[in-house]
Parts: sequence; C-alpha cells; structure tokens
Amino acid sequence: MNFFCPKFAYRVDLLWKLLFSSMPNTDPKDAHERFTRLLLESEPVMLRSILVSVPHRADAREILQETAVALWRQFDTYDPARPFLNWAMGFARIETRRFLAKESRRAQLTKRAMETLEQEMQGSSEFDNAIERHLATCLGKLNEKARRLVQGYYHEGHSPETLSQREDRSVEAIYKTIQRARRELQACIERQMNSELA
Repeated sequence: MNFFCPKFAYRVDLLWKLLFSSMPNTDPKDAHERFTRLLLESEPVMLRSILVSVPHRADAREILQETAVALWRQFDTYDPARPFLNWAMGFARIETRRFLAKESRRAQLTKRAMETLEQEMQGSSEFDNAIERHLATCLGKLNEKARRLVQGYYHEGHSPETLSQREDRSVEAIYKTIQRARRELQACIERQMNSELA
C-alpha cells in the first residue's frame, strides 16, 4: 500500500506498517482510512490552534506531524462516540508544550554558548594585546643587526636571499641570526608574561 498524504509530507503507509500492531481487532485498511479521514478533517482547526502558541508555520506543521504520529499510535484507544477533534487537540497541546520546552532549552544553550564565546574572544583579545606589548619591549632589547633582520623578514616580508644581499652576509648566516633572534624574543616574552602573573 503506497498512500501518501501531501498535507503532512509523510508516508501514512509507513506509519501503518510500524504502528498497526497495536490494533489487532480492527481491519487495518478500514482503521487506516478512518484515521486519515478524521485527521484531514481536523487538521485546519488543529493547525490554527497550534499557531496561537507557535507563530512560525513550519514549526506548527512539524508539531502537527508529531501529533499525527502520536494519534495513530493511540488510535486503538479512541472512542468513536467522542468527537475526534476534541481527542486530537489533547495530543496537539502535549506536542506543542514539548516543542516549546525543547526550543526554550535550545535558546538557553545558545545564549550560554554566546556568552562563553564572548568571554573567550575577550580573553583572546587581551592575550593578543599583552603579546604585542611584550614583543615591542623585547624587540627593543635585541641588538640592532638582529632587530633589523627580524623587521625585514617578519614585518617587511623579505626573503633570506634578499636580506643576505642587503646585509652583505651569507644566506646561512641570515637564517641563523633570525632563528637566534626568535628564540631570544620567545624567552623574553615568556619572562615578561610570567612576571605579570607573579
């Protein structure tokens, strides 16, 4: 059986196969057709009721679909002497409350995540500012030749070959001087940071 209900965008036959075992004393076809007819008749009123609490139609449709699943699961307990809409509205209210509770938890988690991210960004910005401040101090402590090479390599973007020609030194000597300057700067910055924390 391939019955598709476009209003709910789900396969009713799949629900029937998964859930029909709870209705052993009813003809499956009759129960399925009766349920679908009652559901489609009640859908407009149920949707309007859900939209009172959930303003977005897509969310309301999602709640309506979850309500339909719950209704089918319990359809063997439905008393035909009672109006189907009244019975179904009880399920719709439960699913609406469940959806709103889930959205509330999600909003709280999102708010906490944003607060944490803002704190981390603020902490990261403060850390970066401290590094820049200490770097400026430590650069001033390098000898003039090393400071010139660090400036040329890191700030001006010159290659070691270019610096080699400019300084009239071998490429290998340039590399070694830059590496040594990097180690000195790193050690100096660490000392400055530690002295602040002490």
